[in-house]
Amino acid sequence: MRKTGFSLVLFGLLLVLSLHTTSAFAQATRTWVSGVGDDANPCSRTAPCKTFAGAISKTAAAGEIDCLDPGGFGALTITKAITIDCGPNAGGVLVAGTNGISVAAGVNDKVILRNLVINGTGTGLNGISWSGGLELVIDRVVIQQFITTGINVNKSSLGILYVKNSQLTQMPTAINLTSSTFLLASIDTCYFFGMSANGVVAGSANTFANVSNSVFENNGGIALSASASGAFMNANNNVLSNNGTGVSAVSGANLRMSNNDLYDNTTGISAAGASFLSAGNNRVSGGTTTGTTSSGAIPLR
Repeated sequence: MRKTGFSLVLFGLLLVLSLHTTSAFAQATRTWVSGVGDDANPCSRTAPCKTFAGAISKTAAAGEIDCLDPGGFGALTITKAITIDCGPNAGGVLVAGTNGISVAAGVNDKVILRNLVINGTGTGLNGISWSGGLELVIDRVVIQQFITTGINVNKSSLGILYVKNSQLTQMPTAINLTSSTFLLASIDTCYFFGMSANGVVAGSANTFANVSNSVFENNGGIALSASASGAFMNANNNVLSNNGTGVSAVSGANLRMSNNDLYDNTTGISAAGASFLSAGNNRVSGGTTTGTTSSGAIPLR
């Protein structure tokens, strides 16, 4: 009888220890960071972490990291579905000599980055580097002062990119899009200025860039570029002014334009050898040359 009682007590102790261990290592669906937080904390609202890197290890896949107050929350590598949202606060990522945020998630994962300021301080490599994941949403994000690219996409699997309500400035190229399979990018209501080279580049076959309602100004190279045969650049309702070239498509690429304003670019449109279709309502004025005329019309329906 004594032996049975001892066994029951021992079993109970083991059960309590097991439950404690499980809860200690459980990941929360929502975690928090703060400028005065500590990565030793559980990243709860009342005990927030200091950095995104500290919080993501304590956040469940498909969970969310939010910012309690303004702060600099450090560089981050993302390997799972996650949302990072700094809401009304100024959530900063300040880096030197490295990428700001690297996204290398699973093939079916969705990553959302919202309300962030990513600053490369003049030596950072890429603001956001995306190599893995199905969907990447970039919403209300400022990216500035990187030495390579603001958003660099280089994928070997299907990818869908959404960039909206964002501002990119002070780097060679704002957005570079390449994929060995199929890549769809939708860029809407963004502001691109002060790039030493290019704005948005569709840089591989089967890369589709849909750019609308955005402003490109004072960029030294090409504002919108389909730089590879088989790439697609679809431009609608944009303003492109004081760039080296407003819109360019190389031979074998595809360019479709509707209701864009191109003012005072050195060259308005360069599309020799490309499939260039226009709705006939694009306005080109100023600069050295207006450039290539369309090879066909986009029919109205």
